Amino acid sequence: MNEQTKKKNIFLIILVASLGYFVDIYDLILFSVVRVKSLKDLGVPDDDMLSVGATIINSQMFGMLVGGILWGILGDKKGRLSVLFGSIITYSLANIANGFATTVDQYTIIRFIAGVGLAGELGAGITLVAETMSKKNRGYGTMIVACVGLLGAVMAALISARYTWQTSYFIGGGMGLLLLSLRIGLVESGMFKETTENENIQRGNFFMLFNKWSRFKKYLCCILIGLPLWYIVGVLITFSPEFGKALNATGILDAGKGIMYCYIGISIGDVVAGLLSQLLKSRRKVMFIFLMLTAVSVGIYLYSFGLTPEGFILLSLLLGFASGYWATFVTIAAEQFGTNLRATVTTTVPNFVRGSLIAITTGFQFFKDKLGILEGAMVVGVICIVISLIALSQLKETFSKDLDYVEH
Repeated sequence: MNEQTKKKNIFLIILVASLGYFVDIYDLILFSVVRVKSLKDLGVPDDDMLSVGATIINSQMFGMLVGGILWGILGDKKGRLSVLFGSIITYSLANIANGFATTVDQYTIIRFIAGVGLAGELGAGITLVAETMSKKNRGYGTMIVACVGLLGAVMAALISARYTWQTSYFIGGGMGLLLLSLRIGLVESGMFKETTENENIQRGNFFMLFNKWSRFKKYLCCILIGLPLWYIVGVLITFSPEFGKALNATGILDAGKGIMYCYIGISIGDVVAGLLSQLLKSRRKVMFIFLMLTAVSVGIYLYSFGLTPEGFILLSLLLGFASGYWATFVTIAAEQFGTNLRATVTTTVPNFVRGSLIAITTGFQFFKDKLGILEGAMVVGVICIVISLIALSQLKETFSKDLDYVEH
């Protein structure tokens, strides 16, 4: 492959991975945006909004746990490109089906299927970018993917404000199917191709992550460092109307707007984190800085009594920016493991983090009932941040690591 062709392939990979993640995030976050509107249409009483909403989002996240393992293994066995497009087809069709849901049970089942599909795109895209670009520049590539992708949440908020919740799901599914046309011209990862030529290399063996303590510990720590981000999105922003009541807000806090501005903040944070990691030549230092910012922003939010809707938007931006380390976090996971397990790790890790929302929301509901909504949220937030800091301390720096190796 000559230099011009290589550059063209890198551009196409970043483009497809970015747009794929854009649609992925749009579909992933859409339920949080249309939760109240859609459940009201399905006849859910106001008093059951939180519990039914938590059940549905947990179903979606459980689907992502299942899909993360499935797509991750396939990514190392069959290739990164097959997973990239297989996942897009699955979640696109599921979201179109979601627009036809007429009962809570249907809604819950379809969100599970959508979750399975949504689990594969990011890991496959980041793996392709990391393996195709130079170790000096791959941080820029993953930063672009995350930054463009996270703006899908902004699109979800804008679309849902203009159209019905059913149409919003149709649009998400349609965007995914249109994206498939960009498949032409993409070239598979060269590192992956090399592993397929050696029959002695085990590819996509999920159990290899558990048969050696040092490898399992590293894998677990990669998951745990991402907990605070989904605590912020899945609890503090998604249930902002309920937090608004507890904070004696001067008006209703709109979760849809909160998610939109939170993800704008995350996108800005991802750019800053990506550039900072290139400047400091360190992923770990940047993660630590942003985890500290997250702790401060959570404290500000939960003590903002008399909060105005305008103030909530500013806080959503702050919470998003402080937790804008998603690209750095996923890049760390990709850089920690060899080529024969890289797609498995890079796909399962973010989905296990997303799936951890089940435990986070369950813990939140438990402490909310015992201590109250604000105190319960604070306890869960402290637990998530402390765990992530301990996990970060156990991971080695990977900024300039050569990725052309395999796990044995």
